[in-house]
Amino acid sequence: MTWLAILILAVLLAIATREWLVLRARQRQRGLLRRWPIRKIPVEELDPRFHPDELGATRAAEVTYVGRGTIRVPGGTSDTEAWILAVLAKDARRLFEFGTCTGKTAYLWARNQPAGGTVITLTLAPHQLDTYQSVSGDDRTAEAYARQESQVTRFLYTGTEVEDRVVQLYGDSKRFDETPYVGSCDVVFVDGSHAYSYVVSDTEKALRMVRPGGLVLWHDYSTDCPGVFRALNRLTRRLPLVHIRGTTLVAYRNNNAATARNQ
Repeated sequence: MTWLAILILAVLLAIATREWLVLRARQRQRGLLRRWPIRKIPVEELDPRFHPDELGATRAAEVTYVGRGTIRVPGGTSDTEAWILAVLAKDARRLFEFGTCTGKTAYLWARNQPAGGTVITLTLAPHQLDTYQSVSGDDRTAEAYARQESQVTRFLYTGTEVEDRVVQLYGDSKRFDETPYVGSCDVVFVDGSHAYSYVVSDTEKALRMVRPGGLVLWHDYSTDCPGVFRALNRLTRRLPLVHIRGTTLVAYRNNNAATARNQ
């Protein structure tokens, strides 16, 4: 065997080994050389309403719900993730979402929250795309998806009986002034642009907006979304984040009454 053939075989073996490691990492939700930094928990550890009995999930986790099955939805949550978000709305009077997309989360929240509740959701309008603020180091694929998902002009809640519960805000989230919402939101969902600089900006605002005892959740914690993955792995060094098993959701419960004042 010539040295060239040996070199080619070595290169092919290295490529095959790397692909196998990547596949194994995704299947086991681990990094290539170590576990993902954020601790995994079963969903029942997040909230007692998810505790099953001998028959499985109980009526405490019953919600009005729209599944997606095999239908592809741009930027959409999985059926499990959508169910979790809907259940968390059952006692939440003020919910805030970074990233409206199709409006499905806003609709499920509005349908399942108590009477008198409000859902506030923020997105870029199609005519505002030139206000998007990309920076060096941001993932261009994440930017492309953010722009695509900001083309929606009709939302799932549009024309429904709960539309009057939804406050639709438009604008770039980096320019959004969260001051009126500081310390007042039961749940804040960060699911806007997955570019690193946006995840960091939206996260810092979300942490100021959540009330004591409330929840902040993030979508798409995955190596497929490097901006989200990097930002949350850094955040978990200072906050006790948890990764809900079987989903791409990460959660933080604000158990510190001073958090809203000190962020």
